Amino acid sequence: MNYDLIFDKAIDRLHSEGRYRVFIDILRNKGAYPNARCFAGHNGPKPITVWCSNDYLAMGQHPKVVAAMEEALHDVGAGSGGTRNIGGNTHYHIQLERELADLHGKEAALLFTSGYVSNDATLSTLARLLPGCVIFSDELNHASMIAGIRNSGCEKRVFRHNDVAHLEELLAAEDASVPKLIAFESVYSMDGDVAPIHAICDLAERYNALTYIDEVHAVGMYGERGGGISERDAAAHRIDIIEGTLGKAFGVMGGYIAADQRIVDCIRSYAPGFIFTTSLSPVLVAGVLASVRHLKASGEERAAQQAAAVMLKAKFRDAGLPVMDSTTHIVPLMVGDPVRAKRISDILLAEYGVYVQPINFPTVPRGTERLRFTPGPAHTEAMMTDLTAALVEIFDRLELSLQQAA
Repeated sequence: MNYDLIFDKAIDRLHSEGRYRVFIDILRNKGAYPNARCFAGHNGPKPITVWCSNDYLAMGQHPKVVAAMEEALHDVGAGSGGTRNIGGNTHYHIQLERELADLHGKEAALLFTSGYVSNDATLSTLARLLPGCVIFSDELNHASMIAGIRNSGCEKRVFRHNDVAHLEELLAAEDASVPKLIAFESVYSMDGDVAPIHAICDLAERYNALTYIDEVHAVGMYGERGGGISERDAAAHRIDIIEGTLGKAFGVMGGYIAADQRIVDCIRSYAPGFIFTTSLSPVLVAGVLASVRHLKASGEERAAQQAAAVMLKAKFRDAGLPVMDSTTHIVPLMVGDPVRAKRISDILLAEYGVYVQPINFPTVPRGTERLRFTPGPAHTEAMMTDLTAALVEIFDRLELSLQQAA
């Protein structure tokens, strides 16, 4: 058996399809985001502007967050020391879970080391605890949700994206006596569209199903206190489990669920992805705690980010660029080919100091490859004008017509 040959062929396939991923070597400039520096060549760091960060509100740079992390570091040290059950439960963790439960109007919350783990661990555990459970999953759900559903070993039904009528067909066809769980996202990050939460909850009530919503691209971003789309649409009380991340709008790292005490206690007690892993560093938790508290009280960052997204979409549209329809802060630009998407990204970085990564399969379906821009509160109109001009020049240079791209 030639193991090296097998591995080489696997990587060669990615290269031949134009979707081999290259990690760009960068450092953000503290306090000056979206300015950063890139170590792409041999002449030292090159200044760049970051356009694809999920630190949507630049809270990873916020003075309150940085100060809280520094204070925790000097107070308790770097690591947590173990799992939550053995040595890794700190007062910071308890405080943050209380804040997150309050953010979503739930009885309790539970921290995980990432949003991926919170989805995988919670969905797989829930389904195992519910005998004969059937999960109904939106076809565009994140890979972590798909992994959790697969790892549960339960039956699943996939409904067409945001298609409530198809979801009802599937629910109606199922045995009324079996446990059911509807899993979906609030904001779908690659297209920037939003789920019909109330319509899904109506079906859940009609067919006696639990509801599970992934709010990772919405927490901190929407609602009066940053509770997400479910808060904005006054639907949080209708959702059984709300899942979110601490690494996007909150600017640090981690994931969580918020639900009633009974559900949280079951996940805490049965989920291997929670039980058998070292807990988040208290330094990280302290930073998130400061971020959550700030964004509960401040809408300034949310308003500035939304204004930036509206402006960039308008500039792209006015320039004839193939910007996809999006009702949220996500600004996707359709390219439709992995090689061209990578080429555009490379030129932007090398010649214009613009950092945006191509989004390829399996993150999006083949033939829908794109560039995904996430303008933040600190992206200026001048930056957007320069970016738009650069994209127009590159599209023209590559003889990539807007009709081809769209």
